Amino acid sequence: MLRYTLMRLGIFAGCLVVVWALVYSGVAPRGLGDSNGLWIVLLALLISAPISFVVLRNERDRASERIVRRVERAKANLAANRSQEDAADDTARAQSQAPGQTQTPGQAQTSGQAQTS
Repeated sequence: MLRYTLMRLGIFAGCLVVVWALVYSGVAPRGLGDSNGLWIVLLALLISAPISFVVLRNERDRASERIVRRVERAKANLAANRSQEDAADDTARAQSQAPGQTQTPGQAQTSGQAQTS
């Protein structure tokens, strides 16, 4: 992603230099009053956007594939963590129950209350 961003900034910088040269040589209009600097930046943005869209298509696709892989890996890790927690919880519940006895949560509460009284 950093590579794509740097390439995009490079295209913008190149367009900025070209637009600046065209404005100061008189080929492109100078803008109104004191807006010359803003005019140059906006014109460079307007020109660099479609150039970046076309020229950096492959790099953008590679970056999006990397992002998709990271998201899928994070989802897989999250699912693995959930299954580990579920397995540990199931094991703990199975060990807390005596063999052959099954208690409902309400029964466990009442027997615990009877012991404390």
